[in-house]
Amino acid sequence: MTLIGAILRTTYLPPVRTFLARSLHTGSPSCFRFTPILCAEPLKKKKKIDPQVLKHREERKRKRLEKQIRRLEKNARQLKPVEELELPIELIDEQAQRKRTGVKVSAQVAESRVLLEKQWAKYKMAEKLADYQLIDRVLAAQTKALNELRLESEELYQSAVQVDEGLVPFQAVGPVVTPPIEGYEMPDGEYLDVSKKFE
Repeated sequence: MTLIGAILRTTYLPPVRTFLARSLHTGSPSCFRFTPILCAEPLKKKKKIDPQVLKHREERKRKRLEKQIRRLEKNARQLKPVEELELPIELIDEQAQRKRTGVKVSAQVAESRVLLEKQWAKYKMAEKLADYQLIDRVLAAQTKALNELRLESEELYQSAVQVDEGLVPFQAVGPVVTPPIEGYEMPDGEYLDVSKKFE
């Protein structure tokens, strides 16, 4: 019998019964939890910086930003050149020769031109109105004739209303499939990219 066994016999305690109470709520149970030990040291005190040095740093940062903004604005004004819109050098050289001098018109000639334009506008308006009236008269006559024809015979009316496909004869005869070109070599899909890149 050992010493430990004797101590255990003398200090025998009955087993403790533990009851687990069921919680009726959906939240997490409030149990004791252990967190890892966090060995930390107190925060270092911030070094006091001279206000002049801070001001100098902010000034340099502001100048750098202003310089970048100026560079972006300068590059924004440069547009990518479009070859189709560029003028040939020959035309630029001949610009002085091609420039037309303004022809001064007297007041009487200008007034006569304005009157002529007004007369032309009135003439075209009258012509348009006459066309509209002619179309209205033709349509009214056609409708009246069809109504009279319908009263006479429904069969003649239906045959008169049918579309005449031979009114505008059109006939086209051609190959169904385009014939092949003799001696044509198909490209193999390779091409040389000559497009200009602007960066």
